[in-house]
Amino acid sequence: MQLDLSGKNALVTGGNIGIGAGISEALASCGAAVALTYFSHQEAAMETVARIERAGGRAFAFQLDATDSAQVNAVVNQAAEALGGGIHILINNAGHLVGRVSVAEMDDAHWHKVLDVNLSSAFYVTRATLPFMPNGGRIVNMSSLAARNGGGNGAVPYAAAKAAILGFTRGLAKELAPRNITVNALAPGFIVDTPFHETFTGVEKYDSIVAGIPLKRAGTPQDVAGAVLYYVSELGSWITGQVAEINGGAWFV
Repeated sequence: MQLDLSGKNALVTGGNIGIGAGISEALASCGAAVALTYFSHQEAAMETVARIERAGGRAFAFQLDATDSAQVNAVVNQAAEALGGGIHILINNAGHLVGRVSVAEMDDAHWHKVLDVNLSSAFYVTRATLPFMPNGGRIVNMSSLAARNGGGNGAVPYAAAKAAILGFTRGLAKELAPRNITVNALAPGFIVDTPFHETFTGVEKYDSIVAGIPLKRAGTPQDVAGAVLYYVSELGSWITGQVAEINGGAWFV
């Protein structure tokens, strides 16, 4: 079944690489016009836009530090203008582990940076987007398996921020229900073909991680994008405040 998002405009933060690129391309393949943001890896952003355009879609890329609320306000305005005025779909995907540091050795700056990148960014972008979002819009927030199991060593602030995203999602779902805007979250587990695990896990550990996953394979950006399409399409129109556990059976609710 091909989902039809024709006439819809989507904003995907961190939409240039990894999971974000997979989501951007999936939305475009279903007919949505996509504005994606990137903090770094500008070349990858341009390549993602080019792939979408070669497939017949419309896409735009904007550099954004999603932890800077003033910059967020400006870029969201620019994205809405490029898309034609409205933003029907928001994917709060921007996030980063930043680094593995134990709590005993962690300074204030690291703690606040991780929370800002993974939690405050979603607040800033959502707040800036809501004036452009018509009734019946869709918001999807990126959490993580770390919100459920605490994450790996040195990831306490990351796990805390991703757990907070779940509370943010549920509170926002109630607040926006009168406008028929649904708000859901994704909690991906081990997803390959992303800079995250290449940088912070190490490819030498992949086989042992996969061995512990009941479905015996790693996830892909396309696996995550499939859940996004469900939530933002008419298939998910009566679902809000929920979390998709995308982990191959590694963790059950």
